Amino acid sequence: MRSPAELLPTGFVGRSPRIVQIREQLERIGFSRTPVLIQGESGTGKEVAARSLFNANPHGQFVPIDCGSLVGPLMESELFGHTRNAFTGAGEAKRGLMELANTGTAFFDEIGDLPLELQPKLLRFVQDREYERVGDPQTRRADVRLITATNVNLEEAVKAGKFREDLLYRIQVVQVDLPALRERAEDIPLLCDALLAELRRSRPIIGFTPEAKTALAGYRWPGNIRELRNVIERAVILCQTDHIGVEHLPATFTPREAPIAVGDRIPLDRLEEMHIRRVLATTRSLDEAASVLEIDLATLWRRRKKYGI
Repeated sequence: MRSPAELLPTGFVGRSPRIVQIREQLERIGFSRTPVLIQGESGTGKEVAARSLFNANPHGQFVPIDCGSLVGPLMESELFGHTRNAFTGAGEAKRGLMELANTGTAFFDEIGDLPLELQPKLLRFVQDREYERVGDPQTRRADVRLITATNVNLEEAVKAGKFREDLLYRIQVVQVDLPALRERAEDIPLLCDALLAELRRSRPIIGFTPEAKTALAGYRWPGNIRELRNVIERAVILCQTDHIGVEHLPATFTPREAPIAVGDRIPLDRLEEMHIRRVLATTRSLDEAASVLEIDLATLWRRRKKYGI
């Protein structure tokens, strides 16, 4: 079986000390079933790291769980399942996500968003691997490897009363801290080449012009690797030559030009375009982007059409 280092995808390409350390850390813990907490900004590759750990020891299923979606009266049922007629609308019994993950891995994405009322239930499961379906007193067991991820400081969440300290201790047995892309800027050229090789498919694109490389290397990448991937994919679509140039990058990528900021002497439309592009690069869906921008989907569609996004 290959090691996690051999299974790591594009996001972990690089020679920077931080990324080399992370590859070594993932390789050491890949075959363990110890709970792992992965911390990092949005777009740094937390789910990629979790799947790499699973692929190192691929028993059972990899079950991703978006903690932000566990809201409302049915959230306990989503995790642990329910019996028939356990509540209004429960016409059939249902297995929960923990049961589906039995013998495999459950990945709790953005664990900091887990509602407080669910945290004691998860704590008990992490400690004893025991749970009950909603409406059923029978105690069940499941052997699940737990990997969690967050882009918030959970210690601060504990102080604010938004996260249980005892649960943090249980999920934080091993912690992996993923650096922001701006903290490993020396890896950007290698990442660009790796993403181009992955995304160009049959297009005869050889590489990047020096000006494009300068623009890409000098950008701050608030959306991290997710944003970088989106920019390279867009450039591949637009490029009709054998090298990607600055003209194939978004308008905000201008070599040797200071980053645009609120208050700069620029047209308002350009600032709006830059903001929309960055929000789209750092969110996972148009619905989420519209929510962050506080506009409806129709308005977002019109803005994307206006700016050619």
